[in-house]
Amino acid sequence: MKRRHLLNTALGLGAATAIPAWSQSYPNASIKVIIPSAPGGLTDPIVRFLGDAMQRSMGQSVVMEHRAGGGGIIGMQQVMRSAPDGYTLVMCSSGPMFLTPAMHPAIPYSFKRDFTPIGSLLTFENVLAVPVTSKANSVADLIRMAKEKPGSVNFASAGIGASHHLSGELFKRMAGVDITHVPYKGSAPAQTDLIAGQVQMMFANIPAAINLIKTGRLRALAVTGTQRNAALPDVPTVAESGIPGFSVITAVALYGPAGIPRDIVMKLNNEVNRIWATPEGKKTLDGLYLTFTKGAPEDLGAWVDAETTKWTAVIKAAGIKSGD
Repeated sequence: MKRRHLLNTALGLGAATAIPAWSQSYPNASIKVIIPSAPGGLTDPIVRFLGDAMQRSMGQSVVMEHRAGGGGIIGMQQVMRSAPDGYTLVMCSSGPMFLTPAMHPAIPYSFKRDFTPIGSLLTFENVLAVPVTSKANSVADLIRMAKEKPGSVNFASAGIGASHHLSGELFKRMAGVDITHVPYKGSAPAQTDLIAGQVQMMFANIPAAINLIKTGRLRALAVTGTQRNAALPDVPTVAESGIPGFSVITAVALYGPAGIPRDIVMKLNNEVNRIWATPEGKKTLDGLYLTFTKGAPEDLGAWVDAETTKWTAVIKAAGIKSGD
């Protein structure tokens, strides 16, 4: 028994010391970053820039791979099931990470159990936009219109569960108005109908709607952040427009499967933080209308936890569930 105990102890020490020794050589192969959506989205230029910078500094290629389907579920499952060695990561927005699970209770993954937060919170806001022909010139006008004729105001979104949809549901709840959700298959057709006046309002992503606003094809009434957006400095927040506490911020961040060794997580976190803080990184993010918040993996995890609690309550109150 004593001999077996010593043997097991030796094996255990060998396994324990193997991880740091192996981790110190990280990375010694290419890193794959899964994007759980179709090509052409906001995440693509983020991963492309980050991958090029990481390849120059870390000496290994970063391969971008799209795994669309199931609202991000397919891509997320692939990462969840991959080895926790830091060579398969996922760059995703709030949707696949915690909004989709909140709407689908039977979803096969959870943030706390199956993923490791790595870092770099890149955030963007929505803008409450109306057609230029609308009689609403402020949030107060829009609320008054909705209350005068309940059910007459329709709001567009890129689909059920998208940030545009959930922004509208939160607005409906906090403003006490009866407005109707009209889901589309993507932002482009939703914005096209908004411009034409087929729908009366939309909480559009600022990166997607900014040019339509600046060229006078849409009218911006408010932004959904906690403070005014530098891209639209004259547009007030929804909170300062009469709905205190209203805030919708979407984030893109880097995650890995559960169980990645701490030293690899911190090496990635430090590297990503460094890259976004460079002049080139700042220029890239400014061009995408994204805000970078430097933080540790724990900061990202805490943010996801808080947002999960908030949006689960909104989703439950609105009755949004699997199959809708």
